[in-house]
Amino acid sequence: MKKLQPFDLKKINAQSIDRLILVGISIGVVIVVLLLRMLYLTIIKGSELAEEAETQWKSEMNLTAMRGNIVDRNGSILVTSTNVYRIEVDMDTLRAYVDDEKTTIEKVSANIAEAIGTSYDNIYKKLSDKENKFIILSKGLEKDAIDKVKALEIAGLVYYDEIERYYPNGNYLSQVLGTINSEGVGLTGLELQYDDYLSGLSGIRIGGIDANSNDLPFVSGKQTNAINGKDIVTTIDENLQYYAELVAKEGLETHKAKRVSITIMNPNNGEILAMANAPGYDPNNPYEGYENFEGDTENDKIQNMWRNSIVSDTYEPGSTFKIITMAAAMEEGLIHDDDVFVCNGSKTFGDVHVHCWNLSGHGAQTAAEILKNSCNVGFMELGERLGAEKLNEYIKKLGFGSITGIDLPGEAEGIVKSTNSISDIDLATIAFGQTNTLNALQLLTAVNAVANGGNLIQPHIVKEITHKDSNGNTIVDKTIEGKTTENVLSEKTSATLREYLERTATQDAGAGTFVQGYDIGGKTGTAQKVDIETGSYSADKYIASMVAMTPVDDPQLTVYISVDEPSTGVYYGGQVASPLMKKLFSHIFAYIESPTGKASYSISKDVVIPEVRGKSVEEAKTILEENGLGCEVEGEGNTIVSINPYPGTTVKAGSKITLTASSKSSIDNKIIMPDLAGTTVEFAINLLDNLGLQYEYEGSGKVVEQSISSGELISSGTKVKLVFKEESEY
Repeated sequence: MKKLQPFDLKKINAQSIDRLILVGISIGVVIVVLLLRMLYLTIIKGSELAEEAETQWKSEMNLTAMRGNIVDRNGSILVTSTNVYRIEVDMDTLRAYVDDEKTTIEKVSANIAEAIGTSYDNIYKKLSDKENKFIILSKGLEKDAIDKVKALEIAGLVYYDEIERYYPNGNYLSQVLGTINSEGVGLTGLELQYDDYLSGLSGIRIGGIDANSNDLPFVSGKQTNAINGKDIVTTIDENLQYYAELVAKEGLETHKAKRVSITIMNPNNGEILAMANAPGYDPNNPYEGYENFEGDTENDKIQNMWRNSIVSDTYEPGSTFKIITMAAAMEEGLIHDDDVFVCNGSKTFGDVHVHCWNLSGHGAQTAAEILKNSCNVGFMELGERLGAEKLNEYIKKLGFGSITGIDLPGEAEGIVKSTNSISDIDLATIAFGQTNTLNALQLLTAVNAVANGGNLIQPHIVKEITHKDSNGNTIVDKTIEGKTTENVLSEKTSATLREYLERTATQDAGAGTFVQGYDIGGKTGTAQKVDIETGSYSADKYIASMVAMTPVDDPQLTVYISVDEPSTGVYYGGQVASPLMKKLFSHIFAYIESPTGKASYSISKDVVIPEVRGKSVEEAKTILEENGLGCEVEGEGNTIVSINPYPGTTVKAGSKITLTASSKSSIDNKIIMPDLAGTTVEFAINLLDNLGLQYEYEGSGKVVEQSISSGELISSGTKVKLVFKEESEY
């Protein structure tokens, strides 16, 4: 047996010490490395790593500002915004969830589709996406739908709140209101023009979230609140707008037109009360329906659908422009009471014959008659009297050739030929409404100067910009008024021209506009369109139009109607636009007689004072009251023997009539001959019977001629001869 050797303690201790030293050195090196690493991470990389860590549990969410409302002049909502929600998907997280939960995309799709009330196929198609890391699953969701989806606790779904624009009236006022893009920025109309006011300022919220994007409790965050957009108060009266839309659509269908446009204004302050274009579009779905509009490309058609033709389209106005030529001639003292304008059907310039629309001619006419008859030859004569320089001076003074400055985007300025390039033929055609081009609003703005006594007032469609304070009170931030250029026409010219326009609107071509009880002044127009390809006038494309005002003595409303390319065989303004104007005014007057309308507009109905002489005091009071008139009775006795003003006089509803009562039998029999122009056979005969006048008449339809002039003092029993014509004969 081998003998064991004893331990060499000295040798063992030396080896252990070496090992310990080595271990210690190693540990020291590790500690130093760790310390250096810790110092590197805390000092050099600390802030960066802290930010990375913070992003793992903190989120930044934009707080979208609520876009401001657009309302009518009385506060009715035209455009508003609603809170809706959007679901986006982190596809990698969703796939991991599907694997972890041992479920399928099919089941997840079915659950989500049921929760938000949409089709399974739509959801499944999106969740089956293999290419994109993030997708938008659904937009425009209500809160209850979002709550149902959140309750499913599906990882990878991220929820966002957003603002959706809502246009409660659909295509009503669509080209004026405009629309916004997917980012909530104004694209067209008022949405674009006032985008800076409507949009507001977004805020931000910083807070803690868990792996499923849920808020962490007890984690403090920071929030900067959004500042909501301001509200836009328009000058639009939603009632007048409704009637304008109604008549525009009727005109579009009746005349199978390309487009019908209607504008209603207050001529005394430039406010747009209604602005309708038909066809329109639905701003809630701004990319739908463009197929029915002209254009070479899809985008061209969409732009045409969105375009507000009242401010963006220019054309030769036709005979409505004769108002401007006549105003210029009156201002220059070139029209006199005894002037005679002879029309033989054309006027010759060298070897060129420029024709009147009435090829057989109008014969000898007064100044009022050349406007009533819309005589081209008469206006060529006025153009010659004025000369190119003076006519152009008034054309520019009344705003043509430059934009009106309406607070809407896309206004076109039109073309006014320079004075030194105007030939004799140009001067002739410009005078009756050809050659120069304009937009509809320019024409109505110029006619407003005739209506208001001579001031050119910038049109505007926004009245105020407002916001609500913390107590819900409305604060007006800005009031908008149109700039005024005073005295572009004299009061005398304006008043005389309004009288001429009243005769024009109640006789011949304009008689279709007559509305019993209201005095309307107006002028129709028929403009040939230029063929873009040939550069010459088209043989079958016209714009029929009419401009009008009421009441003539102190206009409160002006209206312009244009019908682009009527295609049913009739195209004259008197045949197309005039009947539409009558329908529109009939609606307007019915509204104005309502309590709401009376509170907004001071347009009184005209009343012919009835015959009450020979009646008892009580009978007379009753008859006057039934006709909307008041009275005061003078004298003693029970029989009315005289009346002031005389029967037959036209006064405003609500006027007070003076009656004289007596017990004597002597009764005054003087009568004022009423103005019967534009009235029906039934109305005219009933009125003459009431006044105790004899009559004979010829024709049917409406009065175009009476043998005794209105306003003439006559006696009871006098015979009056009336001539009636059907509207189709005008």
